[in-house]
Amino acid sequence: MVEGAWAGRRVWVTGASSGIGEALALAIVRGGGRVVISARRLDRLDAVRVATGRPDHVAIVALDQSQPEDVTPAVRTAVDAFGGLDTIILNGGVSQRSLARDTALDVDRALMTVNYLANVAITKAVLPSLLEQPHPQIAVISSVVGRVGSPYRSGYAASKHALHGFFDSLRAELPSSVTITIVCPGFVKTDISMHSLTADGSPLGQMDRAQALGMRADVFAERALQAILRRRREVTIGGREAWAVWLQRLTPGLLAQLLRRVRVR
Repeated sequence: MVEGAWAGRRVWVTGASSGIGEALALAIVRGGGRVVISARRLDRLDAVRVATGRPDHVAIVALDQSQPEDVTPAVRTAVDAFGGLDTIILNGGVSQRSLARDTALDVDRALMTVNYLANVAITKAVLPSLLEQPHPQIAVISSVVGRVGSPYRSGYAASKHALHGFFDSLRAELPSSVTITIVCPGFVKTDISMHSLTADGSPLGQMDRAQALGMRADVFAERALQAILRRRREVTIGGREAWAVWLQRLTPGLLAQLLRRVRVR
């Protein structure tokens, strides 16, 4: 991150207790910004604050995305932490590892609640405050499967597809001074697969091979933040799996055949 790239900016990062969210928070503080970090695990958030080396540049706000109807108090606290927000990065979410035919409907509902409805609720609650700023930004961490569905991730893919529909529509409704950037990661080496929901809703408890071989979280964070600073509309960041987005557009039939063969877990 270029020194001072985030100087003077007040950023809220959700899902910041580990993985991509933690890496984003560390990079923003390193770039001179102030950051509000949110998740359920307050002990982990405190560790992230210490790891930045600038605890005075970090505020912690508890946030449980499984309860979207209760996000308003957290939003108010996040807005007040540094006297307003310039940017919000919606990163909180949960993944899935189970076949669609085996997955309980309650699991699909949980995925939509955490990944889609909570982010919509946060956005609606924070939008009035963001619109008070001259050039506000909303960044959404989606996924390659937000564009291309893949095996073992039907509910997760659906929740990410829903984010694209909502935020593309919201972008069309808002003034041009508001930037919405949708970031689509491929495989990033984090614990996301460890916490992924299986068919009965229990966590997978192990790291996927594909995840273990993925891009480092800090590398991803640098590239994602560059895209946000450049006010990109959408960006895909990953390894070979990122080509799936282009294949979907150019040769969807070929991609459909490949998805039946490739190892995605």
